[in-house]
Amino acid sequence: MIYLGCFLLLCGLTHVMASYPIWWSLAVGHQYSSLGTQPILCGSIPGLVPKQLRFCRNYVEIMPSVAEGVKIGIQECQHQFRGRRWNCTTINDNLAIFGPVLDKATRESAFVHAIASAGVAFAVTRACAEGSATICGCDTRHKGPPGEGWKWGGCSEDVEFGSMVSREFADARENRPDARSAMNRHNNEAGRMSLNDNMFLKCKCHGLSGSCEVKTCWWSQPDFRVIGDYMKDKYDSASEMVVEKHKESRGWVETLRPKFNYFKAPTERDLVYYESSPNFCDPNPETGSFGTRDRVCNLTSHGIDGCDLLCCGRGHNTRTEKRKEKCHCIFHWCCYVSCQECVRVYDVHTCK
Repeated sequence: MIYLGCFLLLCGLTHVMASYPIWWSLAVGHQYSSLGTQPILCGSIPGLVPKQLRFCRNYVEIMPSVAEGVKIGIQECQHQFRGRRWNCTTINDNLAIFGPVLDKATRESAFVHAIASAGVAFAVTRACAEGSATICGCDTRHKGPPGEGWKWGGCSEDVEFGSMVSREFADARENRPDARSAMNRHNNEAGRMSLNDNMFLKCKCHGLSGSCEVKTCWWSQPDFRVIGDYMKDKYDSASEMVVEKHKESRGWVETLRPKFNYFKAPTERDLVYYESSPNFCDPNPETGSFGTRDRVCNLTSHGIDGCDLLCCGRGHNTRTEKRKEKCHCIFHWCCYVSCQECVRVYDVHTCK
C-alpha cells in the first residue's frame, strides 16, 4: 500500500483534502483509541469544523464509537466493492484516506458518505445498548403493546440517538449553500435511514429445557452486512441529478433536481449524485484511479468481477498457486475434530 500513498501524494493531495471529510482518518488513526478518556485529543483530529470540535469535547465518551463507526463503514465499503474496478481502496498514512476519487460528486462518493454515516449511527447505537456510555442507554420509547406469546424485555437499541449523533457530527461541515453539501446531506441521511428501515424484533426464549414458556423481545439493529447490502442496492439504483442555482435572502444557493423527468424521483432513502464516475480501468492521478492491473478476477463470472469486465478488455494472466488446507476431518466422540493437511493447486487469474 506504500506505493499508493506516494502515487497520490505527488498528485495534488491538498486539493482533495478540502473536498471531503478528512476526519474520516479517525478510522485508521490508532492514536484515537484513547479519545474517550483524553478530551485534549479532540484538537488533534484533522479536519474538524468548530461545531464538531465542540461536540467532541462535550461528548468525548462516545467519540471512540464515532471512530469505530467510520471504520466499519469503510470495511463494509471494501467488502461490497471487492469485485469491482473501484474497490474502495484506502491509502495508508494520508489524511485523505480515499485520495482524489471522492473529490467528484459521483456514485462512489454518494455510497461512501452514506455507509460512513450509517456506520457512525450503528456503532454509537450499539455502544449505548452495551452500556459503554453513560449519556445514553436502551430505547424505552415506541414499544407499543406486546404481541401474542411474547412480552417486551431486554434492551431495545436506541437508533434515534445513534442517528442524532451521526447527524450532529457528520453533517456539521455540510452547511454550505452549494450542490456538494446538498448531495452529502442527502446521502448521509439516506445511510442513517437504512438503520431504521432494517431494525427487527429479536426474541429470547425462557423456560425449563428451552421450552419457551416465556418469550421476551426487543428491537435490534441487524448485522451491518445487511446495511451494506441494502446500501449497495441503493448505489446501483442511484439517481443522477443536475445542479440548479437560485437566489435567496442569504445569497445564491445551489439545489439538486432529477436529471431525467421520466424516471421516478428519488426519495429520501435513495442515493443521489451529479457527476459521472471515471472508468477506473487505468491509473489516473487526477481521478484517484489505481487501475485494475494485477487485480484477481473471476474467470467463470460474467459479472463485473469477471476477467472480461474487470480487466477492461486487456486480457488476463493465469498462474498456479499451492495452498495448504485442512481435509479428511473426522469428529471424535466426545468432543473434538481431527484433520489432515492437504496441498491443493488452484488457478489464479489476474488482469494484465
